[in-house]
Amino acid sequence: MDDREGVLRVALLGAGWVAHTVWLPALAADPAFTVAGVWDADDAAAARTSELCAGAAVLDGPHEVRPGRFDLAVIALPNVLHASVAAQVLKQGLPVFVEKPVCISSEDARALIDAQDAGGASLYSWSAARHRADVRAFAELLPSLGPVRHLGLSWVRASGIPQRGGWYTDRRLSGGGALMDLGWHLMDLGFDLLADPRVRLVSGAVTGDHLVAGGREARWRGDAPDDASDDAPDTENGREPGRRSAAAPPAVEDTARAFLLTDAGTSVMVEARWASHAALDETVLTAEGPLGVATLHTTFGFSPNRVAQPSLTVLRDGVAENAALPPQTVGVEYAALVSELERRLRAGAEGDAQRANDIVSVIEHVYALSDGEAIDLLARPALPANAERAV
Repeated sequence: MDDREGVLRVALLGAGWVAHTVWLPALAADPAFTVAGVWDADDAAAARTSELCAGAAVLDGPHEVRPGRFDLAVIALPNVLHASVAAQVLKQGLPVFVEKPVCISSEDARALIDAQDAGGASLYSWSAARHRADVRAFAELLPSLGPVRHLGLSWVRASGIPQRGGWYTDRRLSGGGALMDLGWHLMDLGFDLLADPRVRLVSGAVTGDHLVAGGREARWRGDAPDDASDDAPDTENGREPGRRSAAAPPAVEDTARAFLLTDAGTSVMVEARWASHAALDETVLTAEGPLGVATLHTTFGFSPNRVAQPSLTVLRDGVAENAALPPQTVGVEYAALVSELERRLRAGAEGDAQRANDIVSVIEHVYALSDGEAIDLLARPALPANAERAV
């Protein structure tokens, strides 16, 4: 336990890939934080992770994560556990930061809103992409375009299917595929750029052709190849109950396309793909207004198969101009995320459970359409009065 005055004590819940790739390096580099406790369903993984954090205790479970001992919990577990663990910690009165997706259903989102109210603590969650230098430059251009009439959000991987045969491709455990995974980042960023719009209409479709065909795994993550044995251990974000056969029909999508219309009349296109015929993994953001169009070509995340040099172009009256972009190192946006998290914690800032509800509601609608179950957005049951902005 760190006794330095003013240092924020973190309980890291999850000891897998995202904890080691994102959270441990970012928290270790920021003197405002110290990892004081670690928990994972895999006791050995938790013990190994605690050894990397001087003085960190190995916890018996989320019930130990309480005010007085900790100042923050970071939840980096498999998707299916995000909401239940976050709600438990919130009810105990401790703020949490939850890795995306915050939850996998609107029912979970409502439970998180209730947990925030019950415990008086805030749930924080936002995409680190907001802190990228190229994304900030893109955002700074938007006012010069006039009112945004259309926003395009695309993240397309060439080969990036995570954990084929593991929990990522089991809808019961992940909540969904590329739309839940990459699409959550895109919508969090898009909703932030549009100042939290109310979504009035959703349409979309999903496919899993690349999952059926085989191959195209995200090898850069260290994932097992396509022929991984059924009992191979999973160390992504905690332990998974087991593996499904790689030959099983896909329960999630590798490709999703969604169309959203806001109450202000802005159209939003979202494309999230784990696999494609592209040569590179590429993220493209496009904003169009009456005074011009801005387009950013870059690559989010940690894939090494990325755009070599991000570019930002503004098109006005047939003339394209390239905007200058500052250099940036892969992953540096997470250091900025941690710095912003410190600021919000110390200020007691409002949490993000409502935005999580907005995003997961859109995802549910797209999946319902793909399952042949069209939903009337305006006929959904009302949320509590303090959460009235839901889809």
